[in-house]
This record gives sequence, structure tokens and C-alpha cells, in this order.
Amino acid sequence: MKKMYAWYVLVIALISFLATQLYCYEFAQCGCSIMKCLSDYLWQTLVPLIFFSFVWVLYRFIDKQEEVEQIKKEHLEMELKFLKSQINPHVLFNNLNTIYSYALEKPNETPELILRLSDNLKHVLYESNAKKIPLHKEIQFIDNYMTFQELRTEGVNTIVYTKRIENENSPIAPLLLITIIENAFKHSSLNSQISVSINENNGVLECVCENDFTEKDNDLAEFKIGLQNLEKRLKLLYNNDYEFTIIQNSKYKVYLKLNLV
Repeated sequence: MKKMYAWYVLVIALISFLATQLYCYEFAQCGCSIMKCLSDYLWQTLVPLIFFSFVWVLYRFIDKQEEVEQIKKEHLEMELKFLKSQINPHVLFNNLNTIYSYALEKPNETPELILRLSDNLKHVLYESNAKKIPLHKEIQFIDNYMTFQELRTEGVNTIVYTKRIENENSPIAPLLLITIIENAFKHSSLNSQISVSINENNGVLECVCENDFTEKDNDLAEFKIGLQNLEKRLKLLYNNDYEFTIIQNSKYKVYLKLNLV
């Protein structure tokens, strides 16, 4: 294990020599010379020694592989939790700011917003801890978020939100779509249109977000951090069962296609 090959060979040779002499003089009692014993009985010692050495090495290898797989699994879970932790605060803080504004200007509408925020908190704190959740829970979370954004950007941006879901119980990893949608709102220019489309058909989900952007935002490294984190999560969770494309011209368009089943 520490590449001390010379010592391994020496130990095996010593064990083989002593075992051969023991067999020759105590069990066979042939009265042979040392060299005669080695030539006649060495193979009887080496065969079981090599066999059990091989079994031991194989056992150690399998045990080590299980340890490596466990470490990889723990590392994967830690990385996913870290990437998810970078998403949650942005969404919640934006919602809280909207509720604060409405508490001052339109207090009668505040209770409903608090209930929506409560649903989103439940989703983020509890439901999102599962590896996969039913699609309808994630869509409800998006619906609540879009409601907050429509209120927050009223009179500033035009929002076009469409969805068509065939199977609401399709499993999906939580908090994936929100990254794309939030990024569109966060970096959209004033007095522009933000389009969000979510479609699910035959276990295939497509999410398309499109928004205008300012040249200043285009130069910021922060502009793509959320999407970079999303792509890391997609690789960890979906391997090759997804398509993720970013198109940047006069508008900023993000396309995500997921195979849910």
C-alpha cells in the first residue's frame, strides 16, 4: 500500500521458506536437505499463500471502492446543498420587499401575499430537501413567484407568463426553473417585456425565458453566475438528460429542456 515492494517480496519469501521447512520436517518428515525441501515442497506453500494474498488484496480493493463511492456521494450532496443555498435568499428577499411595499401602500392585499410567501417558504425549507418532487409543487412555487414579480414590476415591465402541463405529478429536482426565471427579472432592462414559458409533454419539460438587457449588465460577471450554478446542478442531477442553451443577441434567451422520466 505504501509502495514498499521490496519488503513485501522479502516477507513473502521468508514466510514461504519457513512454511516449507515446517511442512518438510514436521509433517512430511522426509529428512531432506534445505534445498531439496524447497525444490519439492515450495509450490505447496506458495499456491495457498498467493491465493489468500489475492483474496486479501481483492477484499481491500472492494472495501476501498465502497469508501470512495461514499465520499463521492457525500461530496455530491454537499455541493448540491451549497448550490441550492445560493438560490434561496434572492427569491425570499425579493418577496419580502414586495410585501413590505404593499403593507405601506395596499394593506388590504398584504394577507394574501403573506400566504403566498408562506407557501414558498414551506417549499424552500422543507419540500426542496427531497431529491425529486412532483412538478405541480414546483409550478405552484413559480406561480407565487410570478405573482410577486407582477406586483413588483407593475408599470415598469410587461410580463408574459404561459404554462401548459400535461402531467402534474412528473418528478423534477426542486429549485431549478426559478434560477432561470429570477435571472430574467434581475437583469432585465426597464420598460421592457419579460417572457416566461413552461411546457411539459410526455415527460419532457421545456422552460424558455426571454428578456431585454442593458449593456452595463452584459459586462457584469454577476450576470451569469446564477446560470453557471444552475448548469452545475443540471450536470450533477441529470447527467445527459437535459439541454441547456443561452442565446444572446438583441435579447437574452435561456432555454432548458429536461427529460423528467
